Amino acid sequence: MTQVLILMGSDSDAPVMRAAGDVLNELGVTWEMTVASAHRSPARVTRLVSDAPARGVRVFIVGAGAAAHLAGVVAAHTSLPVIGVPIDSSALKGLDALLSTVQMPPGVPVATVAIGKPGATNAGVLAAQMIALADPALAERVVTYKQRLAEKVEAAASRLAAES
Repeated sequence: MTQVLILMGSDSDAPVMRAAGDVLNELGVTWEMTVASAHRSPARVTRLVSDAPARGVRVFIVGAGAAAHLAGVVAAHTSLPVIGVPIDSSALKGLDALLSTVQMPPGVPVATVAIGKPGATNAGVLAAQMIALADPALAERVVTYKQRLAEKVEAAASRLAAES
């Protein structure tokens, strides 16, 4: 069973979108990643989205650059949560993708995270948090993940203080 389906407009987006998969792995969330283009393969997008609930998908993470309509197209075809990751693949360094992803019409939301790998990481965490609402064991893993982040900050602060 796949809990999160990661879609991207091009295979060149894979290095960025793998950051979402990495955090999902760390949190024990099952996922798949594939390419589907809103413009070049709209029938594939529609098929993937419509088949997803039967395969156990609970959340979509969708990355795209430039015009970045993929997340919006996915959101238009599902009632499941969609998290959009703008990819910095154009001359506008991802600003075009950010605006295309975040500016959805009322009733068709796409939760939009930061541009690039940091956004993909946050998309993975956000997807896990969504799924954790109905999964107490996952909720505990998310709490532990967040505690590890806090511990890293404390360790960095201690190192800096020792150097002063």
